[in-house]
Amino acid sequence: MAIKIFFPSCCSAAENGLLIGRWMAEHRSAVVLATLHFPFIPASVRRYLSQMEKKTGLSLSVIGTWSHSKKDKDKDEKMDNFLGELGNIFSHQPWLRIAREASSKFLDCKVERMEGEESEDVILVYYDQTKLMLSELHSASEYSEITAVFDTVAKNQPLFAMDKYDEGPVNLTHWQSEGVEASIIVELTKQASVPLCAVISFFVSLITSICNLRILSGKPLSFLWNKMSTCEQLGRRLENLRLVSSSEKAKDHMTFMRKASTFLSLFVDVTLGILLMCWLYQGNHIGQMADALIPVADRIALELQELLQWLMGAPAGLKMNRALDEVLGRFFMYHIHLWISYIRLMSPFIEVILWYIGLSACLGLTVALSILSDIIALLTFHIYCFYVYGARLYCFKMHGLSSLWRLFRGKKWNVLRQRVDSCSYDLDQLFLGTLLFTILLFLLPTTALYYLVFTLLRLLVIMVQGVIQMTINLLSSLPFYALLLRLCRSYRLAAGVKFCMLEQQKGKPLRLLMQFNSPHHNASAERNYTRLKSCDTPSPGLTASSQRFLGLDRQPLSLAGP
Repeated sequence: MAIKIFFPSCCSAAENGLLIGRWMAEHRSAVVLATLHFPFIPASVRRYLSQMEKKTGLSLSVIGTWSHSKKDKDKDEKMDNFLGELGNIFSHQPWLRIAREASSKFLDCKVERMEGEESEDVILVYYDQTKLMLSELHSASEYSEITAVFDTVAKNQPLFAMDKYDEGPVNLTHWQSEGVEASIIVELTKQASVPLCAVISFFVSLITSICNLRILSGKPLSFLWNKMSTCEQLGRRLENLRLVSSSEKAKDHMTFMRKASTFLSLFVDVTLGILLMCWLYQGNHIGQMADALIPVADRIALELQELLQWLMGAPAGLKMNRALDEVLGRFFMYHIHLWISYIRLMSPFIEVILWYIGLSACLGLTVALSILSDIIALLTFHIYCFYVYGARLYCFKMHGLSSLWRLFRGKKWNVLRQRVDSCSYDLDQLFLGTLLFTILLFLLPTTALYYLVFTLLRLLVIMVQGVIQMTINLLSSLPFYALLLRLCRSYRLAAGVKFCMLEQQKGKPLRLLMQFNSPHHNASAERNYTRLKSCDTPSPGLTASSQRFLGLDRQPLSLAGP
């Protein structure tokens, strides 16, 4: 079985030194974590590694030497001899000797074992420590060799806390050896966010306690809050603010992603709302909207009057009941006149109302859209009333027809047992039932037509409100943080890994490059595997054990994300 050596690409240009890592005997693999440079004291190195073992819970040791040859051959030979003698001080089996010649991209790797043991093939796998640490593949539930490698690198984060500029017992090269990645703006934001989150949490708890008062949670007001889209959206915003301003640290990566996406969603929502508010208050757009609202309401009322006039005649050539048609038409006409009077009464205050409503856009674009949905519901309240009247009348007639139809068949509805039972009726009951059934049956087309027309109008209003609600849900649930990571740092959302074969050289170990798969690359994993298998000239070091490691005899080597 081949020995796999996972080597960090950031150490390829490091100076001569020792290799610190972990040997996994069950997988015949070695994970190189950092390069230790001169000068150092062996006792201090052992003490430092024992401290790291207590912090990480993993066994760390010096597993070999690293030699980066220069142009001076005499110094390189002396250094090689010196590095060879270090194997007696830091005894480890197997002992790795990895060397790189000047201006060469190929590494020479030797594995020194006990006498009598056979030499094995070596597979050198380059991996990017930065991407591996920032990805969450080490949290995969399935245990395998690759997950063991990820877990080893992720748990040794205290090892990467020491950089070149720290005064300590060791001098290491790793993915943060040039200094811990940080930003002054980010650090200042973190410091300022603590009191800000405390203030936001206080105001959120205060508003929540006010909303939970018995006066506001009573029967009439609670029904009104449930019907208004604005109250529902404000409740969601309170929940989002409570989540974002929470001082508790995220338990896992999914909780962190949710918290970050919620924060960016709030930020984008408020930004768009402020832009909308700036547009409304520039160029007198609110006044223009107020001036256009009254003509639109009058136009809708005129169209409804024409529709009722058409229904009171002979709509589509249908023969309607004249008396019932006149009664229903005048009844709905009266409601339209009431609605026009209500709009005329409110017309002097519409611009002021819109001016104050525009201020709500600073709470977010979704809040402004929710208020728009409620305004549409108020402006079309007469259409809702027409629909309710028509639905009630139609349901009343259908229930009457169904009851009288059971009377014809000698049946009745048993209220106590909730079933249909047989019943005997006398002649007067049958005569009265027949008379009422005939009346309701001949009046049904007129009622059904009004119900159908007003139902279509109500559905039109619901469709407009549905489009607004879909926009609100899209802005509230769109994963902005995940999209931002997908554009800038796709490896943070890695769904797996793949191994690409690098350029090979005779007499050198097989070189592979570990790459991180984006979520949409999972579908192309099979194509990549086919491309890997179709290499026309295999490497001389590609033995049977190497092929088994690559999976060329079974399936593509891939690790699914959590």
